[in-house]
Amino acid sequence: MKESKAKKRVEGVVSEINVTPMADVMLVLLIIFMVITPMLSKGVSVDMVKTRNPIAMQAADKDDAILVAVTRDGRVYLGSTQMTPAQLPDKVKDLLTNRLDKTTYLKADARAQYKVVVDVVNNLRAAGVDQLGLLTEQIQERGAGAAKPGEEGQAAQ
Repeated sequence: MKESKAKKRVEGVVSEINVTPMADVMLVLLIIFMVITPMLSKGVSVDMVKTRNPIAMQAADKDDAILVAVTRDGRVYLGSTQMTPAQLPDKVKDLLTNRLDKTTYLKADARAQYKVVVDVVNNLRAAGVDQLGLLTEQIQERGAGAAKPGEEGQAAQ
């Protein structure tokens, strides 16, 4: 008689929702987004100079922003394309044509050679860049007044 009761329970309709498969899918998606998000940064990754009072530059994050990077070993990138500083004027002139805002953003590694950075700035000026934004990171203070991580600033001329 006990066997028949057990069989009747199994045969009945289960009205509970099983959320385990949904939780598994959500965890997999979370891991995928966590892995991909750092790769979405525009251009080349450099260890930027740290400053105390940077000016926020939201325009540097736009898709059509002209971003030049100088790495620690002296390599120069326009976006994610490696080139020499001498090739910059022609490429940047092409990108600046028919643009009202001729601002170009430069992010240089904190340990990049000063000579290479000055050479890049001179070549950008030769290309007709009106304003040059120097991207930096804010120094993280240990106190309560610490700024948000990843905040960028500029020094424009």
